[in-house]
Amino acid sequence: MLDAALIQKCADPSLKPAIVEQFVTAAGSNDPLSVTVKSGGRLILNPKATSPDEAMAIVRQYVGQAVVRVGLTQFPAGVGIKDVADLKPDLVDPCENLRKGTAMFAKVLRIVARWYGNPKSHEVFPQIFEDAVYAWKTGEFEGTNVFRAEDPGAAAPIEQALPDEANPTEGANATDLATQGPEKEEGVGSAEMRIDLSRIGGK
Repeated sequence: MLDAALIQKCADPSLKPAIVEQFVTAAGSNDPLSVTVKSGGRLILNPKATSPDEAMAIVRQYVGQAVVRVGLTQFPAGVGIKDVADLKPDLVDPCENLRKGTAMFAKVLRIVARWYGNPKSHEVFPQIFEDAVYAWKTGEFEGTNVFRAEDPGAAAPIEQALPDEANPTEGANATDLATQGPEKEEGVGSAEMRIDLSRIGGK
């Protein structure tokens, strides 16, 4: 389970903490040094990295020849990189990986939401989220490379509706709720996470 303080400090502020948690659970890894290598849809087994240097050595070995995913968010190594020498060790830094991964996933969510016509109905959000996770894992959505595609911008999809969330559009918008911190009546940290996570369960 992701540390609430890590989410607050490092995750993209456009995503609610509960969505970040859900995303990493569905598509990421609990090991910041995790490196997954796939070629032609087949998993290439590598020794488990025990240090950032070892993890980066595996990344450098395969980037450009196979699909390489790294760290907590299983970020696609090599996206936007022209040369292996440009790969930075921050890929395996938990905070930086979460920052890059959640920013990229927020973009993927917006791409998927746009394809759906940016619907206003909260019932559609679970489907958008599911499609976005699938697009994250495959790198594609409806023939588009989601990692290289332009960000359509606009607001986060349906304010990242969570099931049974009471009046989600009332008062603060999604970004405000994610970044309010101490002013939020439930306080910060683990209490805030518990509340958000209980909503996912759709009590």
